[in-house]
Amino acid sequence: MRRLTAEQYTEGILRGDRVVLSRAITLVESTLPTDRTLTTELLEAVLPHTGRSFRVGITGVPGVGKSTFIEAFGNYVISLGKKLAVLTVDPSSERSGGSILGDKTRMETLVNQPTAYVRPSPSGTSLGGVTRSTRQAMLLCEAAGYEVIFVETVGVGQSETVVHGMTDFFLLLMLAGAGDELQGIKRGIMEMADAVVINKADGDNLVRAKQARAAYENALHLMPLSASGWQPPVQLCSALAGTGIAEVWTVLEEYRQATQPGGYFARKRQEQNRHWLHETIQQTLEETFYQNPAIRSRLAQTEEAVKTGRLSAWRAAEELLKTYSSSEVRSLSRPVGGQKPE
Repeated sequence: MRRLTAEQYTEGILRGDRVVLSRAITLVESTLPTDRTLTTELLEAVLPHTGRSFRVGITGVPGVGKSTFIEAFGNYVISLGKKLAVLTVDPSSERSGGSILGDKTRMETLVNQPTAYVRPSPSGTSLGGVTRSTRQAMLLCEAAGYEVIFVETVGVGQSETVVHGMTDFFLLLMLAGAGDELQGIKRGIMEMADAVVINKADGDNLVRAKQARAAYENALHLMPLSASGWQPPVQLCSALAGTGIAEVWTVLEEYRQATQPGGYFARKRQEQNRHWLHETIQQTLEETFYQNPAIRSRLAQTEEAVKTGRLSAWRAAEELLKTYSSSEVRSLSRPVGGQKPE
């Protein structure tokens, strides 16, 4: 396939070409140095056209029906006349590096909507199961005119924290039977939630769902109020039956109306951008460290010394970092074109 220029990518994205958008997201997921350079050009070109969407993070406990909820909720958002993008990360295999990438099949009605864009991406080795390129993909979708963006976590480890740090609203999906489950919920996840939605609140499960709502409401009231001043509500819904979905969207709109006038909404975005800067620096430094020829020649030997106890991990790290710093200094002082300095 013919390689596009940054200008061609930008033009295609701004006119809403989904094929070009998909190719652009594939580009930002690439680790090739040449692709990284092109990615930077592309992101800088589309940046003035970003920032106007409503970014919603969605996570949930296993078995909560997250895909069914996202499909039902997404179809409702589309029915309001809005363009929706869903960025969802499938867990990659630690052994093979492969991923399931099953969202195209588990969100059949949503993926066929002309105003919806569903993009599954492998999590790879990224912290918490969220691809390092998710933020870039989100910006590209915004530039393509998508007004609402869902970012789905794989629901493992620290992915909730990562997604919370890149979205405007964080939605936590839970199940009925809060007695035992409530004990197992990490306090930090509950504190991050802007709303708790109890799914599968239908049929014989409705009574248990109402009991769970009361338990979660009590738990949330015991937690300190966030800087936004927003009190997270607890909603009931059944994604399968389609009940309570409209009410969830109402909560999101109420949150935006409550946090935008006082400037909290904008300040949160600014703080996320600052964090993104430092995260990018850390990721770039780590990449250049492991790609450094001097490090690559010593790493295996040093790892073996640490494994066998001949060298402590902290001493090994100190020595490798000194090696890296020295090689970088030599690289910077090396004359261009092999000429000796005067």
